[in-house]
Amino acid sequence: MPLDDTKRDSGKIIPKDDPDLKLDDSEFQETSEESGPEPHSIYTAREKWFIVALIGFGGLFSPLSSNIYLPVIPILSGVFHKSIESINLTVTMYIVFQGLTPMFWGTLADSYGRRLMFIACLLLLAVSCIGLALIPTNDYWLLLFLRCFQAAGSASTIALGAGVIGDISESAERAGFFGVYNVGPMVGPAIGPVLGGVLADKLDWRSVFWFLCIASAACALVLILFLPETLRALVGNGSIPPPGPPLIARPLLPFIGRRRENSTQAPLPSRRHKPFRNPLRLLLNLDILFLLLFNGVICAVFYGVNASIATVFQETYPQLGETELGLCFLAIGGGMLIGSAGSGKLLDWDYQRVKRSMLASQTSEKSANLKESYAFPIEQARMRLMPILVVFYIASCTGYGWCIQKKVSLAGPLILLIGVGIFSIAVMNTTQTLILDLVPGQGSSVTACNNLVRCGLGATMVACIQLILTPLGVGWTYTLLSGMCVATSPLIYVVMRIGPGCRAKRRRRSGGGEAIF
Repeated sequence: MPLDDTKRDSGKIIPKDDPDLKLDDSEFQETSEESGPEPHSIYTAREKWFIVALIGFGGLFSPLSSNIYLPVIPILSGVFHKSIESINLTVTMYIVFQGLTPMFWGTLADSYGRRLMFIACLLLLAVSCIGLALIPTNDYWLLLFLRCFQAAGSASTIALGAGVIGDISESAERAGFFGVYNVGPMVGPAIGPVLGGVLADKLDWRSVFWFLCIASAACALVLILFLPETLRALVGNGSIPPPGPPLIARPLLPFIGRRRENSTQAPLPSRRHKPFRNPLRLLLNLDILFLLLFNGVICAVFYGVNASIATVFQETYPQLGETELGLCFLAIGGGMLIGSAGSGKLLDWDYQRVKRSMLASQTSEKSANLKESYAFPIEQARMRLMPILVVFYIASCTGYGWCIQKKVSLAGPLILLIGVGIFSIAVMNTTQTLILDLVPGQGSSVTACNNLVRCGLGATMVACIQLILTPLGVGWTYTLLSGMCVATSPLIYVVMRIGPGCRAKRRRRSGGGEAIF
C-alpha cells in the first residue's frame, strides 16, 4: 500500500481511508508518553495458561453433549416407542441449532463480553438437561424441543473460547494456546459415547442428562469464581476494570490479573462499530462456495457414520451391552485426536515445501515481488495432499460399511473407524485452514458460513441415514455415501484453478491488502 494513502498513529501505519482497520479491538494497544507502550496483555504466562485451561474445560461441553447422547439412541427408541428415524431427528435438530446459535452468541459476546456469554451458555445447558432428565416418556415433542435448547447452550462454547484466546494472546504465542485449548473439544467425541454407554448401562438413560447438568453447572461455577473478562473493547489489555456488577463482570476470586493495579493504560476511547457485513455474501465467491460445499459433504458423511454407530453395532453384534457399545466410539474419537494433531503438522510441512520450491525457482527480485503479491498459489500449497486424504477417507468409509455387512470380527470395523476419524478431521482441518487464508480479514464471517453449510448438510444426513440403511443395507449405504465424496472431489481441482483469479478480484474490490505468504 503506498505511503501517501496512510497515516501514522502511535508508531503504526494505518490506512486513513479504511475505518475497519482503525481501533481493531483484537490488537488494541495503548501507548503512554511517560510509561511507553502497554503490553498486549497484563496477564503473566501462568495466568494465560490458567485462562486457557478454564475455557478448555468449557469448550469440552459442545462435543460432549452431542456425543454422550449417541449410545442411548436405541434405548430412547424403545422407551419413547418411536422409530430410530424419529430419535435421529433429535440429533438432526441438535446439529441445526449447533450451526445457527454461534452467530447469535458470538454477536452478543462481541458487545457484552466473553465472560457473561460463556456463563450464560453453560447455565442454559444445565437447565435444558434438567428438563431432559425429567421428561415424561410419552412427550416425544418435548424431547425434540429441549434438545434444541441443549444445542443452543453448548454449541457456542468453542467459538467463545477461541475469542478469549484471541483477546489475551499475540500472534507469536497464539498457536500454542490453541493447541492446548483444542484438547478439550477433541476429548469430547472420544469420551462422550463411553460415558453415555456406561451411565445408561449401570444406571439408566436419564443419568446421562443428570451428569451433563451437574458437570456444566460445576463448570459455570468455576468460571463465575475465576474467569476474568477479556473482551478488549471493554477491558483493553486487561488493565481496565470491566463495567457492570461484580458477579457478572468480574470473577468472585480475582487473583488473576493483579498487574492491573500497576498498569497505566488510559481509558478506552469510545468504540467505533464496524459496519455490518452480511457473512452470507461470502457465498457469492465461487472458490469459497465450492470449498464449503466440498467440506460440507465430507462432514455430512462423517455425521452419517457417527450417528449410526450405536444402531448398526447393536444389530450386528447383539452381544454388546451399553458399556461396550460406548467403548466402540473410542475408535472414531481417538482417530479424530490423532488426525487433528497430525494433519496440522503435515499441512504446515507441505506449505513450507511449496514456499521453498517457489522461492528457489525465482530470481531474488522476483522472489521479493512474490512475497508482496497475491501470486503465491495458496490453494495449491494447502490442497496438494487433499486427493490422497480423500482417497483414504473413502476407502475407510466403504470398508467399514462392508465389514459391518459381512459381520466380520469386531476388530475390523473398529480399525476402519479409526481411519474414518483420522482422515475426516484431516480433510476438514485442511479445508477450514484454506478458507481462513482466502479471506484473512473476515475469519469470523467465513467460519460462520462454514458452520452453517456443514451443519445443514450434516443435519440432513442424520435425518436420512436410517431411511437409507434400512432398504440398502450397511455396505451399499456407505458405498453410496463414499460416492458422494467422489462426486464432489473435482471441486478440489476447480478451486486450485479458479482460486487465484477469485482472490485477485476480491483484492481489487477491497483496494488491496496483505499478501498471503
